[in-house]
Amino acid sequence: MAETITPRTIRLEASSFCQLRCPSCPTTARAIHPAVGSGFLRLEDFRRLLDENPSLALIELSNYGEIFLNPQLLQILELAHERKVVLAARNGVNLNNVRDEVLEGLVKFKLQQMNCSIDGASQETYKIYRVRGNFENVIANIKRINHFKQLYRSEFPRLRWQFIVFGHNEHELTRARRMAQELGMDFYAKLSWDDDFSPISDKEAVRRETKTGAATRAEFKERHGRDYMQRICHQLWDMPQVNWDGKVLGCCRNFWGDFGGNAFADGLIPSLNTEKITYARKMLRGQAAARHDIPCTTCEIYLDMRANDRWLEREDFAGGQIFPSERTREAAFDSGARGLPRGFAAASVAAGSSDAGSRAEVRRNDACPCGSGKRYKHCHGRFG
Repeated sequence: MAETITPRTIRLEASSFCQLRCPSCPTTARAIHPAVGSGFLRLEDFRRLLDENPSLALIELSNYGEIFLNPQLLQILELAHERKVVLAARNGVNLNNVRDEVLEGLVKFKLQQMNCSIDGASQETYKIYRVRGNFENVIANIKRINHFKQLYRSEFPRLRWQFIVFGHNEHELTRARRMAQELGMDFYAKLSWDDDFSPISDKEAVRRETKTGAATRAEFKERHGRDYMQRICHQLWDMPQVNWDGKVLGCCRNFWGDFGGNAFADGLIPSLNTEKITYARKMLRGQAAARHDIPCTTCEIYLDMRANDRWLEREDFAGGQIFPSERTREAAFDSGARGLPRGFAAASVAAGSSDAGSRAEVRRNDACPCGSGKRYKHCHGRFG
């Protein structure tokens, strides 16, 4: 009998638009357009989702876009608060352009947690990766949120400074950590997914600051025997990713394909239990072979699991339903989940190729398996 997934927590993209132009981001490269597209979560779709799924308890709003560009965000926050549904933005926001009433709404309507993507402790450093971004605006908005938190005597939203470590900003890690403390924020140093953009210089310092024992994701894999982002595969059970238009993407990493269901048109539970996503869950546990129409097939995390015969382990099944334990809920909700897939071979998938094993050992200087004729590092490897 096939398992039926009925999660109380989901991920729901509020906006796939972003005003920044971060060099290594697939949103900047427009690589998200085939599956994710460009749009905003509509209030009427959100209302219907809550009406039809009263058991929903927690929803993550951030993924590939900037949630504050959604013109209906304030109303979405208010509605969730009325329905006692917890909202969060732990995958990250850039917090550059936010209306004052929305900043107040984050506090008034108790957004649970928000990770602020701030890769530097000065405008000169910050703007190198956060192209078009304004460091002073971000800090001013954080101070404004803190003002409203004092006004409402609230601890929400809990704020975390998320710092992707590059060679050009590693010297500001200590300063950024101190600034975060002064602003009442937690601090998280995150390994970059693009080793070619501003490579790390002081590897020992980065190993220490990230508390991973690694200065790059490749080193993390070598030291720990698993992909830096492997934990996000649990999202297919515990916190599935739904696009702004209702399309089911499964996890926050996937931007190149969907699983066939639509939470707004077909209903949330049916769309999270289609044949394709059920098959994908078996693939991730090593119980089914790779299939060309499943988005996981071309994801680097899956390819690595397959190459090393190290499959996802699930320990929280109960009567066919899965309710996330604290361990898996934290993993599903972790802000480090924006890593992007190497080995994404759109052309081969379209052609019906299921030779996932041949892509598992693609090196950065090899020809890209998509057939473009470019080196892997200059094609789909850019989004690793």
